Amino acid sequence: MSELLAVRSLSTLPVVTLGGDAVAHVKDTVLDAEAGCITGFTLTGRTLLSGSLPRDLPWPVVHSLGHHAVMVRDGKALCDLPLSVARRDALRGRLLGAQVLTDEGDRLGTVLDVLVEGGTSGRIVAFRFAAHRELVPGSRHRMYVPRGEAVSVSGRSLVIPAQATTYVTDDLPDFMARVGVFHARRTGALP
Repeated sequence: MSELLAVRSLSTLPVVTLGGDAVAHVKDTVLDAEAGCITGFTLTGRTLLSGSLPRDLPWPVVHSLGHHAVMVRDGKALCDLPLSVARRDALRGRLLGAQVLTDEGDRLGTVLDVLVEGGTSGRIVAFRFAAHRELVPGSRHRMYVPRGEAVSVSGRSLVIPAQATTYVTDDLPDFMARVGVFHARRTGALP
């Protein structure tokens, strides 16, 4: 698996060609929650104060996604797009602020961020959420839940099975280990 990136951290990343030219900056990441992946990016100009561009960057033309830049082969990767379409797609893909609910109707918290695989994947791996006191007594915690546990995902709610709360943790390395053990058991690699 490639390194994980938080979707919030992708805003303002430069879009850079393999030739080294910065051609735009990421404004919003457009996600397809059902398919579980990034579908593209809305953009701002080459400087952060340039404002929105009437262009977008579809995921299939992204060469690689890293911590410091979105790499494309050349400037032709940017596609003309009516701004109204870019805004609609960004809203449709918005998951931040959605409620986290169990399939039994218990409210767990609110989505703070989405974790995606970098590199060439763009796959949604997990959701980071602010847990309510009922889930974590004492204080509010930032917790992670794997995307594979989601029953449904929309701009308003993320529904997970009640038993998925056993994988919820506030420590990202611990979270990744728990998910790894779960998948190993499911595939028969562990008893």
